[in-house]
Amino acid sequence: MYNQECKGPFQATTAIVLASASPRRRDLMNRLGLGFQVSVATSQELGPESGLTPAELVEENAWVKAEEIASKRRDALVIGADTCVSLGDRIFGKPEDLEDAINMLSYLSGRWHRVYTGFCILWPAKAKRVVRVVATKVSLAQVSPDVIRSYCATGEPLDKAGAYAVQGAGSFMVRKISGSWTNVVGLPITELVESLMDLGAIRPCVQD
Repeated sequence: MYNQECKGPFQATTAIVLASASPRRRDLMNRLGLGFQVSVATSQELGPESGLTPAELVEENAWVKAEEIASKRRDALVIGADTCVSLGDRIFGKPEDLEDAINMLSYLSGRWHRVYTGFCILWPAKAKRVVRVVATKVSLAQVSPDVIRSYCATGEPLDKAGAYAVQGAGSFMVRKISGSWTNVVGLPITELVESLMDLGAIRPCVQD
């Protein structure tokens, strides 16, 4: 029987694999005290041009990532995730380059937008599949073109959906958040823990 040593509030009852290269997601998982491995999915992700809604897009990408890794790790529970930003009829993923990042932030500056993160849990041994999407509203302050260019020149926005990091230097632009903060970082931890607990994949380290 799988028995992970307690190093935080939760312990895993099965091997867990995070199908993501994101250091932000790894950090959020580490805070739970869960022992897990990282196996990065290489499947081609769908983009804004897919015609899907933001929720559909992140749900599909999260499932594809999880499915790729689960096909190789039938012994483990696999978590895939994907994040995008949406404003009006436009969907923003990660910027392609510096100018794309500048254009994204110029559009989002001074406006409310939504951040969508979808996660997919696949547990082949139990024939379990859970897919959830969480949306958070974020208001960015109006900042000047010079400030936007200065921030983008740091390189921080280049691997972030919407071209800013709420947990990094980009926090200076974030005026208000309505909803899950960890969802904006890239993984809605409250909903993920709820799902893992419901599956019996994790449990409190201190039990009655």
